[in-house]
Amino acid sequence: MTESKDIKSKTVTRRSMLKGTAAAAAGIGAASAIGGFPTVWAQDLKDITIRQLGLAVSNMDPFAKMATDALGFTIEQTATDLGTVGNRGITQPKSFDLLEPAYMQFKFVWPTGNFQPVDINRLTHWDKVSGIYKESGKGWDDAWLGDGQRPHSVMYVDGSGSDFKTPGSTELVAAMPILHNADTIGIRPDEIGRPINSWGELLNDEFNGKTALVGFPAIGGMDAAMALEALGKVSYQDKGNMTQAEIDETFKHLIEYKKKGHFRALWTTFNESVNLMLSGEVVIQSMWSPAVTAVRAKGIPCVYQDCKEGYRSWSLALMIPNHVEGKKLDATYDYLNWYLSGPAGAFFARQGYYVVTPDNTQKELPAAEWDFWYGGKEATVEIRDPFGNLMEKPGAVRDGGSYKNRMGRVAVWNSVMAENEYLTEKWNEFVAS
Repeated sequence: MTESKDIKSKTVTRRSMLKGTAAAAAGIGAASAIGGFPTVWAQDLKDITIRQLGLAVSNMDPFAKMATDALGFTIEQTATDLGTVGNRGITQPKSFDLLEPAYMQFKFVWPTGNFQPVDINRLTHWDKVSGIYKESGKGWDDAWLGDGQRPHSVMYVDGSGSDFKTPGSTELVAAMPILHNADTIGIRPDEIGRPINSWGELLNDEFNGKTALVGFPAIGGMDAAMALEALGKVSYQDKGNMTQAEIDETFKHLIEYKKKGHFRALWTTFNESVNLMLSGEVVIQSMWSPAVTAVRAKGIPCVYQDCKEGYRSWSLALMIPNHVEGKKLDATYDYLNWYLSGPAGAFFARQGYYVVTPDNTQKELPAAEWDFWYGGKEATVEIRDPFGNLMEKPGAVRDGGSYKNRMGRVAVWNSVMAENEYLTEKWNEFVAS
């Protein structure tokens, strides 16, 4: 608890200085408006570099440059895969200044004691953060809570490496949430030629030999569970935290499907999933939103299919290692605040992802783009990605519809199950069968 009090003391000092100097700085032109809040530390921090390690879908040079230009100090991003993010967080915490783990990795990464809590009192836009990360665990009252490891259940802490606390019970969190999205199945509508509205179609004999699953045990297992439950073949108490009996039943069916050649592939890379669809070898599969976009960019029809059973969802966050302190820690909080202030939200909206402060994103997106990306409305203008490439023409409607339809219908969150080792053992049996 001493550590928590020390952090809070420093927080009050910094916030007080920001409030006390903001008006004067505005008067003499010493401050620049960064995403709606005054930054008066530019001269102090200009020589600082913050090294961020995360995923390729959210760490890229154009975004790092945008942040650097806005903040006046250097943001340096390195993109890698999910496994490396987790491993580096556990074994090499001094090799970066910010880590971007998925929430499903928190139970492994946070208990190491390698990271310091994020103080929400230093987050200027915390009041705008989605309710998914607060006491209710929901973005709005009638949203689904979803099975699995809900983000708010692995957030609140009282010190480095401490156990997770009751949501909202402390002012410290293990990491600052940044992005979320809702995943579903991808299809080739030109090859299928009929409506698809259920996860159960993933295991339809009609697509024998033309189906693929993501090759990561926890995620592939949950996609399979979505399909098996939709078909009425297995009933789960919690698809994101299966019992051994549920895992046994799940993999009994999967092995049967595999032995009759149902799965063309178990893909492990983004490019593999894209190529399977481009070639027509696969017409329905586990898929990620940017992969669907990449297929369409090649002129091949591909749809991220809205299913009646809902979505499997995920979230990413930024975690601060213990070695970050002093001016670098001040700069890190400036970056965290900028990330939630709006411009990052507009950037990632054009990639199909949601920054966790949608109200701030709306301020930065033209109304026509907001209506397409968040409102689920028909495009009235050309829709382009963050790099200016044409994605959709007027008249198109976003796959999965509105933000509320996607994030309000989360059936299960990406999770590390209590029976993770047993699940992995069964997955390996499935792969070898």
